[in-house]
Amino acid sequence: MRACRPVLVPVLALDNACLAYGHVALLDHAALQVDAGERIGLIGRNGSGKSSLLKALAGLGSLDDGTIWRQPELSIAYVAQEPEFAGHETVYEAVASGLGGIARLLADYHEATLKVGAGGTAALEHLQHLQTQLEARDGWRLNSRVEQAISRLALDGEARVDALSGGGRKRVALAQALVGEPQLLLLDEPTNHLDVDGILWLEDLLRSYAGAIIVITHDRVFLDGVATRIVELDRGTLVSFPGRFAAYQERKEFMQNEEALANARADKLLAQEEVWIRKGVEARRTRSVGRVARLERLRRERAARREQQGQVDFRLVRGEASGKLVAELDKVAKRFGDKTVVRDFSCRIQRGDKIGLIGPNGSGKTTLLRLILGELAPDAGSVRLGSRIEVAYFDQFRSQLDPEAALADVISPGSDYVEIGGTKKHVIGYLEDFLFAPQRARSPVKSLSGGERNRLLLARLFARPANVLVLDEPTNDLDIETLELLEALLQDYDGTVFLVSHDRAFLDNVVTQTIASAGEGRWQEYVGGYSDWLRQRPAPVAPKADVPLAPAEAGSGARPAAVAAERRKLSYKEQRELEALPERIAAQEAEQAALQARLADPAFYREPAEAQRQAQARLAELDSGIDAALERWAELEARA
Repeated sequence: MRACRPVLVPVLALDNACLAYGHVALLDHAALQVDAGERIGLIGRNGSGKSSLLKALAGLGSLDDGTIWRQPELSIAYVAQEPEFAGHETVYEAVASGLGGIARLLADYHEATLKVGAGGTAALEHLQHLQTQLEARDGWRLNSRVEQAISRLALDGEARVDALSGGGRKRVALAQALVGEPQLLLLDEPTNHLDVDGILWLEDLLRSYAGAIIVITHDRVFLDGVATRIVELDRGTLVSFPGRFAAYQERKEFMQNEEALANARADKLLAQEEVWIRKGVEARRTRSVGRVARLERLRRERAARREQQGQVDFRLVRGEASGKLVAELDKVAKRFGDKTVVRDFSCRIQRGDKIGLIGPNGSGKTTLLRLILGELAPDAGSVRLGSRIEVAYFDQFRSQLDPEAALADVISPGSDYVEIGGTKKHVIGYLEDFLFAPQRARSPVKSLSGGERNRLLLARLFARPANVLVLDEPTNDLDIETLELLEALLQDYDGTVFLVSHDRAFLDNVVTQTIASAGEGRWQEYVGGYSDWLRQRPAPVAPKADVPLAPAEAGSGARPAAVAAERRKLSYKEQRELEALPERIAAQEAEQAALQARLADPAFYREPAEAQRQAQARLAELDSGIDAALERWAELEARA
């Protein structure tokens, strides 16, 4: 009996799309098909046009040419990189608006529940009227979804959206998009401003999401855990890579090598033909018409070739070395009102340490940093600072950037030159090192994308000598290639680094020790990065399940424990399933590896289109099957 193949149902298709920004072609006759249920990771360099493409797919922007087909009545939700909200609505109202027509009814009911205590009989009757309407429209389930999204993203439903920080508004926009359960979810950098717990929750949610997803992100761990296909926007073309991010990296390296070899062969042939055409009269008499035509074709192809953009040239000047001791804290404590942010914390930081700070949003990472650097006096304990400390800051909110200032003035105000390591360099040349074209040197900061602003902030930071770097979420919006270059720079930097980041791969690759929040103002030091912290930290206490007791059991104290123990015990069938799972997972992973190797072979793309679709669909099946089998194995193993 033949196994049924999954039917790929397209929900959206992009064909022959063209879009330009000034002289730069962001989309050059690009094509893309999005199938129901697939999760696409959209990647590419900063400024390559990813956000513009996502807006066009959402219907919020237009193409210069080409078509976008959408499935009839397709529901789409779009979360912008920097979302905006109109009016003075509360968080609850903004999130509920993602449900469409019933949003006003839910907001009215939520407001009525707050007023009923002081509103008398009329307010109570109004509340009952709203309850009746909600019951008729399945409102309780929808209200529960709104409240769950608000809770999981650590939002205050009564807060005003216009009073929130940029990170708070991003979380509201994310909640607003998720509650509507659209058929196509478009997310532009959704992990920015989320803490690690929020990112893990979003990963789990997207993996089980029924609709199709296109997500722009440069968080490599998040991308590897969520995406079933990688689509790269590279020099105006959309290139698809089936499978996870790790498979993309292998295939991309092979393609870049092949492209470089092909370009080198073409350049060599063109050079030979140019020499031939310039020979003397005798050679011209014997010219081949076909050879001249080939030369013209080679010239056209060379002129039309879009070269890969160069790499960022990161160079960091440490300046004068600090003393061996940077800071020593002894039983330091800090309170703000009734909240203890730092409690009885001691540590010793020496020159060359690379320290990562991990903790939920609002746990006090910035306060702890200011205590370490002597910018904030402790309420108790002592702080001893080392000598010759020069600190440079990277601010995640980019508050150091004036939106109206020109790029050149941000780097070197009042001068055309910047001094790097004792050598003067023209500011335009310095900006080119960070991939800003010379014609953009006088452009205002507000014209830059989020990733370009971060790159500009790094350029400003590295133009000043410092022996202590404080980097607050430097990875937000940066493309993957720039992230990897920044990692290499910080690994080789011989000064001291304080890194606040929720990018797990970046922490693992840079820091040598971690200071992590343990809750209630307690902080603990660990050796290594994020993965090392996960292994060393105390096991989190599992929350008690809210299992209601039956009336006959309510008087017994021993019965609930007996019931729980009975539920943990595996049945015979489950025991056999647990024993068989490792072999099943190994077989699936072997098939997955073989299929990924096949997809990485250039010969595969000469096979019939139907065979390619079958292989890609099977790989997606294996990805989800392995995830499900691992989750089931963990569940059964925990109960056993």
